[in-house]
Amino acid sequence: MVPEAEFTSYYGLPVLNRPTWKALDIAGYLFLGGLAGGSSLLAAGAHATGRRALARSAKLGALGAISASTVALIHDLGRPERFYNMLRVAKPTSPMSVGTWILAGYGPLAGIAAVTEAAGRFRRTGAAATAGAALLGPAVASYTAVLVADTAVPSWHEGYRELPFVFTGSGTAAAGGLGMLAAPVAQAAPARRAAALGAALELCATEVMTRRMGLAAEPLQRGRAGLLMRASTVLTAAGAAAGLLAGHRSRTAAALSGAALLAGSAALRFGVFHAGVASAEDPKYTVVPQRERLRERERRRDGGGTGGPGGGLAEGSPGTPENR
Repeated sequence: MVPEAEFTSYYGLPVLNRPTWKALDIAGYLFLGGLAGGSSLLAAGAHATGRRALARSAKLGALGAISASTVALIHDLGRPERFYNMLRVAKPTSPMSVGTWILAGYGPLAGIAAVTEAAGRFRRTGAAATAGAALLGPAVASYTAVLVADTAVPSWHEGYRELPFVFTGSGTAAAGGLGMLAAPVAQAAPARRAAALGAALELCATEVMTRRMGLAAEPLQRGRAGLLMRASTVLTAAGAAAGLLAGHRSRTAAALSGAALLAGSAALRFGVFHAGVASAEDPKYTVVPQRERLRERERRRDGGGTGGPGGGLAEGSPGTPENR
């Protein structure tokens, strides 16, 4: 009997190079970008409906989050000029290039919206900036998912269909959590609803993603990444439920719900990050799917000449005289 194959590589090295990104910088960058984008959407809604305290906290939160996110990205790059150099070209096929331009447009708008709100002056300019930041908010929250999925890292790449929805939902839930934490209970109803909708989107999209990914979902369920993903699910679900049920009655409940939602969103980003690193280090997450895709192509090729239910050869198939 031939023994089962062990998934190894030359000299014990991984098939893929391990991502060199720093966990604190890049996972923090993913989390803060989602928080900023969601907060800008919430700020626009609160501004339009006259909830000044909620709008103020969301605008300031968006500016703080995108500023910290940019600092984390530049720190991981090593030199600030690397970020500036990416603005020298615009490449629509590159998620990094598109994301850099999104940040370059979003950051000033979020800054103007927050500064004019804090100063209480130039309200028309602030309103226009708030609307502009809200338009770019979903892109800021989701483009990082496209960025990591556009790599060869199995647990990132295989989630390319659902991961933008996971990140967008998570960012919306985090923004709702920040709103509940910072704004008075009387004005925080939109934040509670945003948190519930974002949490539902995040949890449903994550479930669909892990079911569809097959073997590549395994690192999301094991080790440090699995622990973080389970913590994210519990914190997000509990925070959203508590916010809806008790957040409108108790300031303490609203604050605890908001903190749980923020922690759950951060745990999700760190879980996805560590799962990707683990999948790159183990050759089987690269080799097994490749073999399965090869077998599937072979089955389709071999089945192409059966000619359907009658069992005869189809015209133009490899077995017909004109092809022999």
